[in-house]
Amino acid sequence: GYDSKVELQPESAGLPETVTQKFPFISSYRAFSVPSSVDVASLVKCQLVVASFGADGKHVDVTGLQLPGVLDDMFAYTGPLGAVFSEESVSLHLWAPTAQGVSVCFFDGPAGPVLETVQLEESNGVWSVTGPREWENRYYLYEVDVYHPTKAQVLKCLAGDPYARGLSANGARTWLVDINNETLKPASWDELADEKPKLDSFSDITIYELHIRDFSAHDGTVDSDSRGGFRAFAYQASAGMQHLRKLSDAGLTHVHLLPSFHFAGVDDIKSNWKFVDECELATFPPGSDKQQAAVVAIQEEDPYNWGYNPVLWGVPKGSYASDPDGPSRIIEYRQMVQALNRIGLRVVMDVVYNHLDSSGPCGISSVLDKIVPGYYVRRDTNGQIENSAAMNNTASEHFMVDRLIVDDLLNWAVNYKIDGFRFDLMGHIMKHTMMRAKSALQSLTRDAHGVDGSKIYLYGEGWDFAEVARNQRGINGSQLNMSGTGIGSFNDRIRDAVNGGNPFGNPLQQGFNTGLFLEPNGFYQGNEADTRRSLATYADQIQIGLAGNLRDYVLITHTGEAKEGSEIHTFDGLPVGYTSSPIEIV
Repeated sequence: GYDSKVELQPESAGLPETVTQKFPFISSYRAFSVPSSVDVASLVKCQLVVASFGADGKHVDVTGLQLPGVLDDMFAYTGPLGAVFSEESVSLHLWAPTAQGVSVCFFDGPAGPVLETVQLEESNGVWSVTGPREWENRYYLYEVDVYHPTKAQVLKCLAGDPYARGLSANGARTWLVDINNETLKPASWDELADEKPKLDSFSDITIYELHIRDFSAHDGTVDSDSRGGFRAFAYQASAGMQHLRKLSDAGLTHVHLLPSFHFAGVDDIKSNWKFVDECELATFPPGSDKQQAAVVAIQEEDPYNWGYNPVLWGVPKGSYASDPDGPSRIIEYRQMVQALNRIGLRVVMDVVYNHLDSSGPCGISSVLDKIVPGYYVRRDTNGQIENSAAMNNTASEHFMVDRLIVDDLLNWAVNYKIDGFRFDLMGHIMKHTMMRAKSALQSLTRDAHGVDGSKIYLYGEGWDFAEVARNQRGINGSQLNMSGTGIGSFNDRIRDAVNGGNPFGNPLQQGFNTGLFLEPNGFYQGNEADTRRSLATYADQIQIGLAGNLRDYVLITHTGEAKEGSEIHTFDGLPVGYTSSPIEIV
């Protein structure tokens, strides 16, 4: 059944170049046009299908629609989003072009009942409302009436604000906070740019990867109520900070913090955490499997997680704060950055823009997909969400996803004075997003923003695989594509040559440092001539790595030939030299 139908007209010229450049994987599809008389802005708010019929008028096939390209063409938006504060008022702005109605529900505190519900008005896909300054510090959620394809019906979805700057515990509600309020700033916060450790060149950077909870969870020199959280870094005399100070004195320049934005997998309410009984574990024999069984039994309810389960990117994680409600997570995160800077260490934030913890119209950890269903996630040709980046892959080829990523990076750089960003699965993010991010960040100035953007370093995992491989979704942020950008990528060439094999192969595979040819371990990697040749090849690859994996670096290879780095290949056929500058590899 249907309420109305529109006859589509075949386009013999095929899809326009603007479409095929943005969506290369559909470049061979047949093209049809919607008559100009159709009100597409209203159409996208409905359930839509495309049906095909044979010459005899009989139904042949039917399918749903993927709308991101249409939404970008019609509703791309660069104006204000989230909460905007003025002296007299607060305005809220939400991009939701497929919504049929949007209200904001204000609550009595982080866990209290609804106080009032206010309707937002739409203008070209953006819903907004302006209220009194007294709205500040309220907790709220958006109620979005929207057609959701996963349920094939119009639903009322309750969602947090994608541009949230504050949250209640577990992100159950958005906290309407002015991030620039003076009460949220540690002493001398606005002058931190003057205290940043010296950095002459990105090529001088050395990085120490650190998990916030691991850093102090068992550090007896930190007060028990601060262990495992942001506040532990403020204990300048603690064992952990003394250790980091020694590393700084020895030449370490940056600490890379594993994900510290709001992620799923750890309850923000500490009283809900479960722990193993370490005294009981000590009674088990060393070879027992009971220790692991005890850990596994509570692993979904303990406070440990790497953090690669993004829910909302723009707010610090509540489980690392002394109180997940209110201002603690903002103040304490800033204190952490300040404390690390003051011992000579710049701070890198691990950002995970390539996927989301959840999608669909239900569940507290689904936010973006409740507001504009199907837009923020990347789908395959059958309409299923791509999961190659773990789950719920995001699509930075879509205009407003690209915008949200860049806006979020600016939030962390300006509001938390972060010194660098490490991109999880950067190859799943489009190159144009990475370049916009770099340009936006490096344009920040001390006078205008309190930040020297020229010192912010970007790097990530430039792996090229799955649905984005070979630029199928557009030019992506993979190793080869990022040459010449000044953005770094992890160097698997030197890693695999040193260790042998790769992370997904047999761990017994040997390499340059692990005895290949010279100290065989019994794992067959070819005859003596083969392993001698492989060892010599690894030596070439390592030398290219020591020269920054430069494309045009000339090496006399083990065969006596002079070759540029780009002419020497891995066993997979990829060029060993792929950079234009040493700062492009880690």
